[in-house]
Amino acid sequence: MKKKLLGNSDIEITEIGYGAWAIGGSGWEFGWGVQNDKYSKEAIIKALDMGVNWIDTAAVYGLGHSEEIVAETLEEYSGEKPYVFTKCSLVWDSEGNVKRNHNPESIRKECENSLRRLKTDVIDLYQIHWPPFDGNDEIKGAWEMMQKLKEEGKIRYAGVSNFDVEQIKICEEIAPVTSLQPPYSLINRKYEHEVLPYCKERNIGTIIYSPMGSGLLTGKMTRERISNLPDDDWRKKSKMFNEPMLSENFAIVAKMKAVAEKYKAHPGEIAIAWTLSNPNVTAAIVGARNAKQVAEVFKAYKISLDNEDFRMLEYS
Repeated sequence: MKKKLLGNSDIEITEIGYGAWAIGGSGWEFGWGVQNDKYSKEAIIKALDMGVNWIDTAAVYGLGHSEEIVAETLEEYSGEKPYVFTKCSLVWDSEGNVKRNHNPESIRKECENSLRRLKTDVIDLYQIHWPPFDGNDEIKGAWEMMQKLKEEGKIRYAGVSNFDVEQIKICEEIAPVTSLQPPYSLINRKYEHEVLPYCKERNIGTIIYSPMGSGLLTGKMTRERISNLPDDDWRKKSKMFNEPMLSENFAIVAKMKAVAEKYKAHPGEIAIAWTLSNPNVTAAIVGARNAKQVAEVFKAYKISLDNEDFRMLEYS
């Protein structure tokens, strides 16, 4: 699998990385329903065996559970260990209520907790998960703490997630930003025209998430399946999974299926290949809840879409 330098770092990452959001399981606001830890570990190992060399997780995924599963899996894995990326700024209380917190000391505490759960001395890439809800005043203090953690050797590189250009610039006034993690897919192109080109220009790596639209672009999602999602699966309440957007999204999936037939590929592979075709994208985070899902889509990097495909998939 082809590797690229991640922004201004010395880390070379494969075009596809394993996303550990869904394996956090249920019990929190943005969970994906009950998850079998055995299947999670098998999915991670399958991805690594296929050549993936990095895993993206976050403290809040399963309220710490995703990080723990990643650590347990890597302890058991006999092959070359991957880079591990995680995130901060989303904290929870004893009842599992999640909120954004950019207080520098909170970020330090989160980092120490992630180091403990991941059973490591250093985090390869530590990212601020979301910007502040109310204005950008807290970004400066949060980014200064990220630099302190880097100086102390607790993290190797610092990045941000879900930030816009203005918010990235606030960070850059203090220290360079190694990476941005934005959502990007055929059904979510918010960051395409301004943010992704800016990152390319500034040598900020972009590791995009949800290239398969959180499952909508796999070709397996139906109205019946959506209606039967467990109540603790966040997608059931998402506007992307409800009308009027659902019909629009299914229309795109129909086009994807036609392209997939041409390549004898899984529709999810087409979704991933489309994101990787953007020269402003460094790599894609691809989630999977079991080894079968990994096998279906983690070879998407082998597909090179042509102009006819892009015309077929285009919508606006």
